[in-house]
Amino acid sequence: MNLVDQIGKLLNYGLFPPICRLCGNAGLPDWDLCLHCHRVLPRRPAPKLFGEGLVLAGFDYSTPIDGLIRHFKFHGQLDAGHLLARLCEPVFEDSRPMALVPVPLHLRRLRQRGFNQSLELARYWGRRRALPVLSGALVRHRETAVQSSLSAAERETNVQGAFRIEQPLPAHVALVDDVFTTGATCGAARDALLAAGVKRVDVWCLARVP
Repeated sequence: MNLVDQIGKLLNYGLFPPICRLCGNAGLPDWDLCLHCHRVLPRRPAPKLFGEGLVLAGFDYSTPIDGLIRHFKFHGQLDAGHLLARLCEPVFEDSRPMALVPVPLHLRRLRQRGFNQSLELARYWGRRRALPVLSGALVRHRETAVQSSLSAAERETNVQGAFRIEQPLPAHVALVDDVFTTGATCGAARDALLAAGVKRVDVWCLARVP
């Protein structure tokens, strides 16, 4: 960044400082988050084994991350999603997939919501890591019930066989999702990917339920 850009950035921050999305106070430079709220974010969970791969999550699913995810996912606040995606970036630094595969929504759910939150995350992380995003590779061809209303056993049955593969895939991919709860959805997606010849499937997500 040259001197003129630096001066312009400082002037802009002085006149129009970012606002913390959590408390409404002035945010840090280039962040919609203040120093206090940044310090009280929940911990980053250790990687979790996922077959031959790993589940990598930016945070435990708890306050205030859960609220930001709801604003992003159910209220279409994409700027909240971008903030979350940026906060989670460090956890993926050592992960080396060959492509990102967003967990798809069924077409009916996609029309209702207007966007796929997993695709938004994959696009952001794909740009930042120069990774291809295979948005059409994995398709949810069967509509399923909302997972949050089901028990762990019911979740497994609900998504079993719900995914199919539509295009060739590399040997190592990362599934992208917003929240990893019981692993039923990602597990069903992984089964479809492995059956199509993928050798390793990781999961990149914003948060994991402890």
